[in-house]
Amino acid sequence: MPRFAANLTLLFNELPFEERFSAARQAGFRGVEYLFPYAWPEATLAQHLRENDLTQVLFNLPPGDWNAGERGVACLPGREEEFRAGVEEAVRYARALGCQRLNCLAGLRPAEADEGRLWATLRQNVDYAARRLEGEGITLCLEAINSRVDMPGFLLDTSAKVLGLMDEVGADNVRLQYDLYHMQIMEGDLIRTLRRCMARIGHIQFADNPGRHEPGTGEINFRSIFRALDDAGYNGWVSAEYHPKARTDAGLGWMSG
Repeated sequence: MPRFAANLTLLFNELPFEERFSAARQAGFRGVEYLFPYAWPEATLAQHLRENDLTQVLFNLPPGDWNAGERGVACLPGREEEFRAGVEEAVRYARALGCQRLNCLAGLRPAEADEGRLWATLRQNVDYAARRLEGEGITLCLEAINSRVDMPGFLLDTSAKVLGLMDEVGADNVRLQYDLYHMQIMEGDLIRTLRRCMARIGHIQFADNPGRHEPGTGEINFRSIFRALDDAGYNGWVSAEYHPKARTDAGLGWMSG
């Protein structure tokens, strides 16, 4: 079976955030991620990781004003300085937490925006982040998020777009973050796509579809997918990023195969 991590933004949210680390460890997870660490002091988060013998596997660069609906600023002209300041903040947290992967959210396409300018801004910002993170030994992930259900207007909404951007940037430390839920909605053909992209994947996340709940609640055959990852020799983290239908621990049967 793959190495599973728990996304603590979504899982165990019947508990206060700082209690979710121990709950994840007790459930059998060895790694954790969450959307953003910035609301907590680095030292506090690092202590929770140490006390529970957990690896911080990933978190996102600052996304702009999340509560106002922003989902990343990397593609937004005029926000370049904010993006660069966010990279520095993320680096500070990554150092403290021992995190070797950061995810860049591309952002939503503004109405009436020029597509070419958005893409050029995104490429410039990804190039900057990749060069800055290379010196820290950090991999920059780029996630494709579905634009049909969860994030209408998200600029990077297919794996092909992410791979195309990676080709344009040409940095060795940039990888595809492949989310099975999002790509089931946008592309399907998950196992074939995983095999084709395997050498360029830096992180994998999952939820079942429809509903974005735990495996076994929808249409995705996770047993076959996990077997395919093992057969392909994938040794990275595979993160559970779903909304549990009830208590988190009641829906973890998928971990035992």
